[in-house]
Amino acid sequence: MAAPPLILGAPTDRELSDRLLSGSWTYRGNGWKLAFSLTFAGTLVLFTAITYTVWTGIGVWGNNVPVAWAFGIINFVWWIGIGHAGTFISAVLHLFEQRWRASINRFAEAMTLFAVIQAALFPLLHLGRPWFGYWLFPYPSTTATWPQVKSALPWDAAAISTYFTVSLLFWYLGLLPDLASIRDSAPERWRRRLYGIFALGFRGSERTWRHYRAAYLVLAGLATPLVLSVHSIVSSDFAMGLTPGWHSTIFPPYFVAGAIFSGFAMVLTLVIPARVLFRLEHVITERHLENCAKLILATGLMVSYGYLIEYFIAWYSGNPYEIQQFLSARPTAPGSLLWYVMLLGNVLVPQLFWSRKLRRNVWVLFWASIAINVGMWAERFVIIVLSLEREFLPSKWESYSPTWVDLTIFFGTIFFFLFLFLLFLRFIPIVSASEVKELRHELHEEHHHGEGRHAPHAAG
Repeated sequence: MAAPPLILGAPTDRELSDRLLSGSWTYRGNGWKLAFSLTFAGTLVLFTAITYTVWTGIGVWGNNVPVAWAFGIINFVWWIGIGHAGTFISAVLHLFEQRWRASINRFAEAMTLFAVIQAALFPLLHLGRPWFGYWLFPYPSTTATWPQVKSALPWDAAAISTYFTVSLLFWYLGLLPDLASIRDSAPERWRRRLYGIFALGFRGSERTWRHYRAAYLVLAGLATPLVLSVHSIVSSDFAMGLTPGWHSTIFPPYFVAGAIFSGFAMVLTLVIPARVLFRLEHVITERHLENCAKLILATGLMVSYGYLIEYFIAWYSGNPYEIQQFLSARPTAPGSLLWYVMLLGNVLVPQLFWSRKLRRNVWVLFWASIAINVGMWAERFVIIVLSLEREFLPSKWESYSPTWVDLTIFFGTIFFFLFLFLLFLRFIPIVSASEVKELRHELHEEHHHGEGRHAPHAAG
């Protein structure tokens, strides 16, 4: 069965430019205004809760002894994982010359930046005194307040700040050709001037394109190891501890696979509605959605393998604390409902994508992607909370429940994320017109070369 095409129809370069760039100056309508207002209101609620937390202290959270890490770190790891697919799609697939990335890479890159912003809020707040967050960086200090480099926590700060910086540069560099096109075609003079400033003098000459491609390749090469390093370092926060259920060497690859898994699920959650609302079915085709589903299936199997290895090692080690954690605490302890949600979302739901028909069903993809992200959040809860609730001494066991402040900050970050994403949809071309046009030319040339090869046989 033939794979769906990457571009539907035979649009010209002018038609692609008009369709993909005009959204930056086209009126969005009342639906966008309503969504923008709701997400802006949710963002205000988020910053109100943050202000209350900073003013009062993190005692307003549900953290206790022994569950010192709770919603703050759960949400941090979850948001960082969501940000992984953007770099993977943009950098790794670019290096492997995967053409299907062209229509969705900008969605994923923007998603990465916005997710990392949400993630950065939680460790800063969890410090209790966020104004001292700069102590985590190895800055020249006259007071000799140096970070403990043997701990994984300062490495988190270094890895995430590097990841955000490289992702931002990579995203912005990819925008330059489209910003230059808007500068040359926008109807209003003020808009042409504004986009011209951000286009940084990009003129589309051969010399400009040569430097652009070289810089893009270098940034892709820099970003690729970050896909592996960032979540490996995040996993070390746990693997270096002695808490039952944490100190495992499988955590780095298991966390990286889980991050890409949840990231691609979020890509589908965002791309599918935008594809319909902005009528992008001709450039974001079934082929793109199906490839995302295949990668979700592959990484979902890796995550499932990680779960099995955890249970096998707990049994094989003979360690009574590990056995108690995996075979007793997680299935039966308070909060164990999320353990079942984790298995449903991360193990069972991805198995739907063995079917080609379901991989191409938009409704199945959309709801499955939401279920997977819920399952991945539940996984973080299970790893952090259920492990800390049931450590070594039964006398220290304690249950955890979030407060209204925990829940407000978590759901507030979702509104903040969507608020930033709506701004992106309003002012920036959501599909890379330059890359799609380049892909169209490549497909056109291949089509004509194919016809040329078959023409003699047909004549004969």
